[in-house]
Amino acid sequence: MNPLSYSNPKPMKHVLAAALLLLAAGPALAQDDRPAPIEDNSFLIEEAYNQESGVVQHISAFALGDDGRSWAYGFTQEWPIFGRRHQASFTLPLQNEGESFGRGVGIGDVALHYRYMAAGVDGGPLAVAPRLSVLLPTGDAERGLGAGGAAVQVNLPVSLTLSRALVAHTNAGATFTPAARDVDGNEARTTGFNLGQSLVWLVHPKANLMLEAAWTRDQDVAGPGERTDSRTFFLSPGVRFAIDFPSGLQVVPGIAVPIGIGPSSGERGLFLYLSLEHPYSAAGR
Repeated sequence: MNPLSYSNPKPMKHVLAAALLLLAAGPALAQDDRPAPIEDNSFLIEEAYNQESGVVQHISAFALGDDGRSWAYGFTQEWPIFGRRHQASFTLPLQNEGESFGRGVGIGDVALHYRYMAAGVDGGPLAVAPRLSVLLPTGDAERGLGAGGAAVQVNLPVSLTLSRALVAHTNAGATFTPAARDVDGNEARTTGFNLGQSLVWLVHPKANLMLEAAWTRDQDVAGPGERTDSRTFFLSPGVRFAIDFPSGLQVVPGIAVPIGIGPSSGERGLFLYLSLEHPYSAAGR
């Protein structure tokens, strides 16, 4: 998946862009009488838990490429719809594609998401929540900030509690852009695919160690009706922890270091994360 679609992307940029749209997940599962675990998102892999009723989440994610200049920032907001089974969210991306840290900054393609939690609404070890997203062509394709056309994206996250302290998350998805454009205005139909797997270790209910593996196969416009393929594979260790306030506000900072292997060998990145989650109605208190 590459929702921000570049004409000549560096491999790291595919994963940085993917991370901004894979933040549509939610809480880890409560276990027995232990304190409630962190109710939050993974970084590169989407978890299959929707927002709880009456609780809204505001997510900021910042990804920096190993060149020190290319970066991507995304703001995502998630809302439950009449309960936990249905969820709506949006992602607003900001990118820098210039030759220096501050040049070439612009808005990317805005994404609107809907998720249906098909399994796990009432708890249990298994959760499944397919997502459908529409990517709007708000980014300037001539500046390398967008796909140049609207796109549709699907993703299937499956989450499984393996033990009291270990949870696994699996992803499979695709992105279809009927009329993508490159910086020269050439148009072609493109299709991208993403696969992912992660393990989250609940070392403490309020502190998690994470290991995520993310693979993508993307297409980019190479001329009128022509496409080129590119693949990425990243292994990303990370950590997140929660700070709870009496008001019901939960603050979750996190950090990860994506490391390229295989087709992405030699690539590195830095991923910073901050979530603010709080009740907005009596149902969330």
